[in-house]
Formats: sequence, C-alpha cells, structure tokens
Amino acid sequence: MKKAPLLRLLARLEKHYGAQEPCWPVDPYEFLVWWHCGYPASDAACAKGWEKLVQEVGVSPQQLLDASPGKLGAALRAGGMVPELRAVRLKEIAMRVKDQFGGDLRGALSGSIAEVRRILKRFPGIGDPGADRILLFAGLSPVAAVPSNTAHVLPRIRRGVERESYIANYRDGQQATEDEVPKEFSARQRAYLLVKRHGQETCKRTKPRCEVCAIRENCAYFARRAPGNRGSNRSS
Repeated sequence: MKKAPLLRLLARLEKHYGAQEPCWPVDPYEFLVWWHCGYPASDAACAKGWEKLVQEVGVSPQQLLDASPGKLGAALRAGGMVPELRAVRLKEIAMRVKDQFGGDLRGALSGSIAEVRRILKRFPGIGDPGADRILLFAGLSPVAAVPSNTAHVLPRIRRGVERESYIANYRDGQQATEDEVPKEFSARQRAYLLVKRHGQETCKRTKPRCEVCAIRENCAYFARRAPGNRGSNRSS
C-alpha cells in the first residue's frame, strides 16, 4: 500500500463529503453552554437543546442565572437525558464566568496556552479534547486538535490498527496532524472537521464501511482487512 500525504487524503475526503463547517458555537463560553445542551452529547442532541435554550431562556451568564432550575430543565429536555443535572451544570458555568471573569471568558483566555488549558479544564465536562477544540475553533491557538469521538480514524489510516488506550489513539492523531497539517487555523480546522465527518459516517468505531471509503486505497487499516491479510485491528 502506498502511503499518501495526509493533505492529499483530506482533499479526497473533502471532495467526497464537501466542505465542512462547525455546527457548534465557536465562542469559548457559548461552546461550554452548547456542550451541556444535549446528553448523551452529540451534535444533533446539543443542537436541539441549544435551540430550545436560546428561544426560551437565552444563553448569557445573567440569563442562565436568572432562570429557575425548572425553566432551564424544561428547555434542556429537548436535548436528551438528565436535563435537571445539565441545568445545574449551566448555572455553575454561568456563575464561574460571571464571578471569576466578569462575564468575559474569552478575555480571560489571553495567557499562555498552559494557563488557558488550565482554565478551560476547570469547567465541567471539559478535558484535553474539549480544551483543544475550543482553542482551535475560537482562534486562540492552532493546536493539533482531534475529534474526541473519532480519535481512532488517523491511527487506522496511518498505522492500520488502533490502540487499546483512547489517550494513545488521541496522541497518535495529534502527532499525525502536527507532522502533516500546516500550523494554521484554517488548515487544522479543516482537518478536524473532515476527520470527524469521516469517522461518524464511514470509518465508524464499530462496523466501519470500508467498502465505500473514499481513501481506502491509501488506508493501512483497509489493507490489513483485505482477504488473506486479516488480523487484529488493535495494538497495545
């Protein structure tokens, strides 16, 4: 199998899926709110909860703090399970942004990347993948972010196997992005969105649809799955 440059593979994915745009708010504070608008968290669930929240309550820190828990929970119910718990989380986020950052979270994210990560990861539900996504799409730093729910995609393409450890898969994906995608916001946002779409639609975590994959000829995972060359699809 011939290893093609990642940028060439991304171009083929873009031709197959079309240009991609983020379906979430890119403002750091608004993303934190959007992230808790659906559960289990997914683009579709969060979008439904977000739309209802915007219509019935609003999303500014003061609007969330002024709303009763019952009203918040009722709006968030559109996004799925445990709306009451998610309402508590939103009030916690709003209170922290208002009290600690004067209502301006973006303004507080102007220090070193290490400090910005520390601030973001203190919010509920935000780990390294979430912090990376905020940094990249808010235009704070062109980090090598990897979609949290499709961290297996780049390791499959490049190595032919995914690791048992989620963290190891995430780091492998980061390294591939760091090595082959220019350190520019537009390039890395494009890579993130295409890998996300490919992992959700074709290179699924279970039952990948290799037979319709637009880049299968240059995918080490597909090569391993070919007749006569099948073996374990995971490594430690």
